[in-house]
Amino acid sequence: MTEALLRVEDLTVRFHRRGVAPMTAVDGVSFAVSPGQTVGLVGESGCGKSVTSLAIMRLLARRGNSVSGTVDFEGTDLLSLPLRAMRDRRGRDLAMIFQDPLSSLNPVVPIGVQVTEVLERHRGMKRGPAMREARELLDSVGIPDPSRRLKEYPHQLSGGMRQRALIAMALACRPRLLIADEPTTALDVTIQAQILTLLRTLVTEHGTALIMITHDLGVVAGLCDEVNVLYAGRVVERADRHELFADPRHPYTHGLLESIPRLDGDPGERLTPIVGSVSDNIPWTDGCAFAPRCSREIDLCRQVTPKLERIAAAGHLGRCHNPVEPVAAHPAEHLRKELS
Repeated sequence: MTEALLRVEDLTVRFHRRGVAPMTAVDGVSFAVSPGQTVGLVGESGCGKSVTSLAIMRLLARRGNSVSGTVDFEGTDLLSLPLRAMRDRRGRDLAMIFQDPLSSLNPVVPIGVQVTEVLERHRGMKRGPAMREARELLDSVGIPDPSRRLKEYPHQLSGGMRQRALIAMALACRPRLLIADEPTTALDVTIQAQILTLLRTLVTEHGTALIMITHDLGVVAGLCDEVNVLYAGRVVERADRHELFADPRHPYTHGLLESIPRLDGDPGERLTPIVGSVSDNIPWTDGCAFAPRCSREIDLCRQVTPKLERIAAAGHLGRCHNPVEPVAAHPAEHLRKELS
């Protein structure tokens, strides 16, 4: 693996409200991604995945929050970069595919103008060539009749088309780092496959570094090289995707994989859900945040905060006092094999 393009160290994000104790959404997250590598951030809604990406891109509101740690991009700490310089970086060197296209696109500006704006701003293209490039971009992400769609407004497109237009905007300048926040949520399975193939091509042929944020473990199995499982704002398990699917060691990761339905399962077979919700936790300063939902909880879990340390093969890290015992083949291993 080449030297990391992006290195996130001890990233912490807290939200503040007057008269209320600060809420920590991201709590000391660290990871790295290299050119040509796909790193996954996985977890339930509310685990801090999207806030992590917004902090990296410097897109959080200026008030009501505090961000600490370092986000090193080719030797430059993005968190301390002047805002004007950060605007020059966004879209050109690093880009993001947002989760909600309806709120991300400008409702009173045609799609064509929004796509060409990126090309004109960062690649210095004139309007005519930029429009032709925009047409090719919309076609590459599976939007039918791209010439007509360029003249339409976001409300005239379906949810899936809006999502694909947003993806086209993010890919317009072929950024070296791409953050994809649930990029296939609103798409049908055939378009999902097309978009994932496009992202895979960017990574393998152009050396793009990709951070994939998702709760879809099928996407993880087919796309990611390294997987970081987040819970309550912290990484609780990190491993190569093959190692993670073959031998999940943290009870939370194990529970996520156990809840995947299987086509080869017995008719009427019930899934094994994780009890409770993501709000059922304790502060990390008091122990393990997952303890109230964990089936392997021991007394130590509510007394000592677990550290992220090696729990299996080299590079397989976990944050658990009582990890799951290794098994010959985890039931979810079939998913990784099918999508590899």
